[in-house]
Amino acid sequence: MSTTAWIILWAAALTYLTRVGGHLVLSRFATVHPRVEAGLNAVPAAVLTTLVAPVALTAGPVEWATLIVAALMSLRFGMLALFLVSAAVLVAGRQLFG
Repeated sequence: MSTTAWIILWAAALTYLTRVGGHLVLSRFATVHPRVEAGLNAVPAAVLTTLVAPVALTAGPVEWATLIVAALMSLRFGMLALFLVSAAVLVAGRQLFG
């Protein structure tokens, strides 16, 4: 099996274990403190920032165009449409403009 396949399998297993672990820990409590809930609600934005910030700092015109399209789409459409269109713009831009 290739190294890439092993990395994908290990990443999937570790992702699953962290999700199950978080569920098991939180299921032990009858209620979740509002600060904990606020922190958990902030995680998606923090993860998105860690993915977008390096690209924004080292971006070329294609990446900037993709970020602008993603920002505009986020105002109107859901996450699936946002991801699919942004990925298509990025792939097409890189194919056309290098």
